[in-house]
Amino acid sequence: MSKHRVRGAASAALAVAAVFALAACESGAGTAAPPAAKPSGPSVIAPGKPGEPARKVSPEEAARLMPDERPNGADYMYVQMMIEHHRQALTMTSLVAERGESRQVRKVAERISAAQGPEIGAMEGWLKNNGGPRPQSGHDHHTMPGMATEAQLAELRAAKGKAFDTLFIKLMITHHEGAVTMAGEVLSQGNNVLVEEMANDVIAQQTVEIDRMRSL
Repeated sequence: MSKHRVRGAASAALAVAAVFALAACESGAGTAAPPAAKPSGPSVIAPGKPGEPARKVSPEEAARLMPDERPNGADYMYVQMMIEHHRQALTMTSLVAERGESRQVRKVAERISAAQGPEIGAMEGWLKNNGGPRPQSGHDHHTMPGMATEAQLAELRAAKGKAFDTLFIKLMITHHEGAVTMAGEVLSQGNNVLVEEMANDVIAQQTVEIDRMRSL
């Protein structure tokens, strides 16, 4: 289980416990308390570590126990670079309808376009919600894993028919393999659960597409 899933499970458990604790306080509001009793604030049931019992903590302590899922530099770098990575894939798929010959290659291109367009939108939305892009010194988009060179793109634009189909599949397999590599890196280096989810989606979808393209 990844560190983010562990943190996610703990967060959910704390949140559910807080709801039950608050509900219990409200349900007992109409009952007269013993004269000697002092009013106390709501408590939260914090799940213990494996083999340890749960314990009651204050809301303030519960907040401190919540995992820190603020995005780090690896999260920003992944999202910004993957947006450019996906854009190149869309550039390549846009050539298929006019230059390709194989019906199967056209279907592959359509699936890639249908998946990666919305993914770009989701990543741009993530950036907007997290303060916008950050400068990425020392990282050239053209050196990202799997990116086609300008010469390769020019060759693809000049090809037609079976020659185009063959080159497109070759370049796109490499492109997808690069995306899977980048996603794996952010899973080990990033900190934000939403970025983790996006990276897991990339790995799942593009691994399937790699196998499909290799079969062609």
